[in-house]
Amino acid sequence: MRVLVVNNAAPFIRGGAEELADQLVRRLNATRGVEAELLRIPFRWEPADCIVEQILLNRNLRLYQVDRVIGLKFPAYLIPHPCKTLWLLHQFRQAYDLFVSGMSHLCDHESGERIAQLVCNADAQCFGECRAIYTISPTTQARLRKFNGFDATVLHQPLLDGERFIGGEYGNYFFAGGRVGPGKRQHLLVEAMRHVKSTAKLVVAGPLDDEDYGFRLQGLVAQHDLGDRVELRFGFHGRNEIAIMVNAALACVYLPIDEDSMGYVTMEAFSAGKSVITAYDSGGVLELVRHGETGLVTGADPRSLAEQLDRLAGDRTTAIEMGRAAKLLLDSKALSWEHTIARLLNI
Repeated sequence: MRVLVVNNAAPFIRGGAEELADQLVRRLNATRGVEAELLRIPFRWEPADCIVEQILLNRNLRLYQVDRVIGLKFPAYLIPHPCKTLWLLHQFRQAYDLFVSGMSHLCDHESGERIAQLVCNADAQCFGECRAIYTISPTTQARLRKFNGFDATVLHQPLLDGERFIGGEYGNYFFAGGRVGPGKRQHLLVEAMRHVKSTAKLVVAGPLDDEDYGFRLQGLVAQHDLGDRVELRFGFHGRNEIAIMVNAALACVYLPIDEDSMGYVTMEAFSAGKSVITAYDSGGVLELVRHGETGLVTGADPRSLAEQLDRLAGDRTTAIEMGRAAKLLLDSKALSWEHTIARLLNI
């Protein structure tokens, strides 16, 4: 069976979706009787007018010598095929919830409403053609049902390489990993460190979504004289390096806006026995982070965050206990690639 995994490709941007796609192909190729490849389709969402062109491009692509297609993200999942399964990481949110909330770049475009509707129409046609639709979290499942009227089955993504995240000492720093950008709100963490009373430090590490945001974070560190409290490690980091930083942290912090899934940052922390501080509006992360049990959930503002950072820094016993509970919760979900592959291939 020849299986083609299709995903979009934003040049020089790499995050959890890209890691998942690569791992999925590796796991498919390790499955008896399966030969798999990854097809990445370049995607630009700015200027907004080019979205229409890319809808047309993907809808008019034709695939040959492919038995199954597994689509992950817009607009690559629009490529037609008679035997296509969707493992939806997320829709093009700028045409959906972010458009409704006024946070989409389409909101300020003269044709923004028309473009958003074209995205919805293309999605509706695609979703109706799929032999099965899975989503990676209840959050994505609910969004699909609300905006598109399609039902889906939740199929959580397994941890990529849990064997690296084995835990260790509980150091005197909080680790904030993953992509660095406005949607992940690391600026709130840097601002929170102004109000933290403990001696705990903050380490932010990951690739930048855009350079301007990096300059903003550096400016906040300089403005508030936080050079000895906050360490910014922008850029790509190998998996071993990330694991070392997670394994030695006191706890981890992850503040996405309405995250589509539980988040690899959360899963890696839990695998290492580290609790996670997150926000009330962080979406799928809340499936794992349970306030006072496996982590802390707080308001998305610097002072509230500072209070929770100080809470864990001042009570290491609680931080360790919640970290152990976090690992037990993740383990209880029994996520495996074998199960995931079987569902996606319907075998």
